[in-house]
Amino acid sequence: MPERSVTHGTFTIERAYPATPERVFAAFADPAKKRRWYAEGKGFAVDEFEMDFRAGGSERSRFRVGAGEHQGIECANDTTYHDIVPNRRLVLAYTMSAGGRRISASLATFEFLPAGEGTDLVFTEQGAYFEGSDGATVREAGWRQLLEALARELAQ
Repeated sequence: MPERSVTHGTFTIERAYPATPERVFAAFADPAKKRRWYAEGKGFAVDEFEMDFRAGGSERSRFRVGAGEHQGIECANDTTYHDIVPNRRLVLAYTMSAGGRRISASLATFEFLPAGEGTDLVFTEQGAYFEGSDGATVREAGWRQLLEALARELAQ
C-alpha cells in the first residue's frame, strides 16, 4: 500500500464588498446565486449542484475542467454546514476530489462584518491537503478567484 502524506495549512482572506451583510450572506444562502458565482466559473462544466442551506445540511457539486492541462478531469466538492448565523457567520466543512481521488478536507469560516454601508468578509480555511493535491497556496488563489466571482454576482 502506498504511503499517504498530508500537508496542513491555514490562510485568511479579507475582502470588502459594497453591499450589506444581508446581500452578501444571501449570495451564499440562495442556491441560484451560489451556483452562479461558485460553480459556474469560466472553463468549468457543471454536472451537478445541489444545496440544503441549514445547520446540518449539505452541498454537493460535480464539475469538469474544460480547458488547460487538467481538461476533462472530474472534480467534486462535498460540504456540510455546521454553523449558520444569518448575515453574520457561516462555518462549513468540505472535501474536494479530483479524478475520483480525495485531495483535501477543510474547515472554512466566513464572517460577514458590517462596514459602513458595505461588508467586510473574513474567510479562514484550515485544511488538510493530501498527496498530489493543490495545497494551501493554490487553494487560497482559488478562493480569491471565487470571492472575485462573488463581487461580480453582487454587482448585478
